[in-house]
Amino acid sequence: MLIGFTATAQKTENVILVTLDGLRWQEVFNGADASLLNNEDFTESIERTSNKFWDESAAERRQLLMPFLWSTVKENGVILGNRALGSKVDIKNKYGFSYPGYNEILTGYPDDKVDSNDKKYNENVTVLEYLNNQPKLKGKVAAFSTWDVFPYIINDKRSGIYVNSAGKEYEETNSPNSALLNEIQEKIPSLASGRFDYLTYFMARDYLQEKNPNVLYIAFDETDEFAHEGKYRDYLYAANTIDGFLEDLWNYCQSTEKYKDKTTIIVATDHGRGDKVKEQWQSHGQKVEDCQSIWLAAIGPDIKNLGEVSTAHQSHQNQIAATVAKLLGYTFENGHEIGEPIQMILK
Repeated sequence: MLIGFTATAQKTENVILVTLDGLRWQEVFNGADASLLNNEDFTESIERTSNKFWDESAAERRQLLMPFLWSTVKENGVILGNRALGSKVDIKNKYGFSYPGYNEILTGYPDDKVDSNDKKYNENVTVLEYLNNQPKLKGKVAAFSTWDVFPYIINDKRSGIYVNSAGKEYEETNSPNSALLNEIQEKIPSLASGRFDYLTYFMARDYLQEKNPNVLYIAFDETDEFAHEGKYRDYLYAANTIDGFLEDLWNYCQSTEKYKDKTTIIVATDHGRGDKVKEQWQSHGQKVEDCQSIWLAAIGPDIKNLGEVSTAHQSHQNQIAATVAKLLGYTFENGHEIGEPIQMILK
């Protein structure tokens, strides 16, 4: 078992990592894109969508899209990745799609051998597995995902971590919610992702309330699926909905003794999307250069209150895993050369 080194004077006892698949930095920092919003090929119900998400001011547009991010997180945490201000967050893996991205996020290692989205068990040890192997955290790590490849990415068989993904019955608690959530998953199929993101969220929240994990990973998917389908309205609504989930999650943590002022939430994405050619906003991968550009946000007792970072700097996706471990007082190692913690955001 890998050894962790406990740090001192840290307040974080719990970390919640949240990812929004393929949500572009362009929308995060500028809100709705006029060239897509007003394009009938991409946006259904232009007037209705514009009424909800459009303003001439980019600052107002992003507030309309992700109000929690641009109020509570901006005021009390940090947001990285506005390239127009010199703040850069990039992926290290050369592929620019999901499994390689999530492997990099969770292992800190951009593995060239992880080159497809196939359901293959990950040979690399994730930070979730590493933390679950620490005596104080054993059995206190869990993951919920909309995409059904995550049991393979996290390697639930080897790691022993509870991973609930699309198609898997939720039976880890005896709460009154579990039966209803399972019935909805069974009887109302999603036409975009493996299941609705809201099911992933409410299963994860139920688990948080009933099982009180120290480490929880929630991976949403609908932003990516709607983008691939060229449905810009639905892409915007998906991002807006997940922002609401983040607010609900933060408010719950701040109202509960176990989590209040002892929980850090990190929000990130696995890849960006195209920008130079507008049709490329639907795409990502090696041939789409802009998909290397991502973003990251964090809020919690050990996160500096930097707000939107506007100074020139460079961070990378492979630093997230070590940052998660450091917040909990551990030095993450998995036998590979991995990214260092993002020191600039840590108190």
